[in-house]
Amino acid sequence: MPQRESNTWREIAVLAAAQGLLLTNGVSMVAVTGLAGRAIAPDLSLATLPLTAYVIGGAATTLPAAFFMRRFGRRQGFSLGALLGCVGALVCAAAVMAGSFALLCLGAAVSGGYNAFGQQYRFAAADAAAPTWKSRAISLTLAGGILGGVFGPWASTHTRHLLEPIYLGTYLSLAAVALVALVLVSRLDIPPLTAAQRSASGRPLAAIARQPAYLLAVLAAATGYGVMNLLMTATPLAMDLCSHSYADTAFVLEWHVIGMFAPSFFTGDLIKRWGVLKVIGAGTVLVAICIGIALAGISVMHFWWALFLLGVGWNFMFVGGTTLLTETYRPEEKAKAQGSNDFIVFAVQGVTSLSSGLLISRQGWETLNSFALPAIAFTAAATLAYGWKLRASAPARRGVDAA
Repeated sequence: MPQRESNTWREIAVLAAAQGLLLTNGVSMVAVTGLAGRAIAPDLSLATLPLTAYVIGGAATTLPAAFFMRRFGRRQGFSLGALLGCVGALVCAAAVMAGSFALLCLGAAVSGGYNAFGQQYRFAAADAAAPTWKSRAISLTLAGGILGGVFGPWASTHTRHLLEPIYLGTYLSLAAVALVALVLVSRLDIPPLTAAQRSASGRPLAAIARQPAYLLAVLAAATGYGVMNLLMTATPLAMDLCSHSYADTAFVLEWHVIGMFAPSFFTGDLIKRWGVLKVIGAGTVLVAICIGIALAGISVMHFWWALFLLGVGWNFMFVGGTTLLTETYRPEEKAKAQGSNDFIVFAVQGVTSLSSGLLISRQGWETLNSFALPAIAFTAAATLAYGWKLRASAPARRGVDAA
């Protein structure tokens, strides 16, 4: 095996493992923080505010994370992110010990910084891979999230009563997970930008963002993440209100995250075979089916099918959007292009996290699901419109090439 290919596989393996640890942290945060918030919140409608702080913390860190890695490299950036995850989990542990809702929000916000740095794992995989292999590298890196899907719910189930008060053991275990991630990412060896690339500014962000491909890439990722976050954040509270056990909730979340990341073993191949637009479109269809199932009933299996299909739909939209995004910028522009994309995604997550708590407590599960339909319909329409535009312009491009 050529040395370059061997190194690529090694970097992707490390990134996939780091992705798994990141999702272990993220899934556990989603599984317990809404419940911990409800236990100590001054008002039930604020129960998901710590999760909103988690997302806002990530949003606020996205651009600094991207530019930090532009200057200092991927390894240093991912190490700093893992350190934030450790500190944030320890602050959350202190919050449940003190019964402080404000401190819980602060710890969640710091933990969001870990997620912001970790969102760059997929872009780092694209950096390490040959141009023709980017979609598969992104997809395989995200496949590491299966570890989070399996271990995250299991860990939160078995650690939430491990120490008193409830959830203390979970947050301490998340600090340990972040420390393991810190050791792991220290083994990365992805070459940083050259001095010339760091000094070059490239096109203004406005010029990059005016590209239809960029707009669709951001729309697909933001809508996929926003709808997924809206429903996933509300699921533990909705299932609790429907008198389902925490074990059932953990089971549903486990399969949701498996649905999010198991398709990554073949999503890259689907993109190479069928094209990125068809994969994004398929994702919107799956999310629409998820909403239909969620509106049909509130049994454990209704939640299971809805959340599993939501995960698969998210995967197609997010991997497709990320792959499309990598085609819209030059090497010296990637910090601003990637950072702005992730900022928008996190901002949408922040809105949906806060909306999730308000909707589930005041309007109910059915209304919450109905709110997601227009966004999915708009993304599907935009994908179709862009595809038609490309097909219409193809004959003109061929004529220019022939001339």
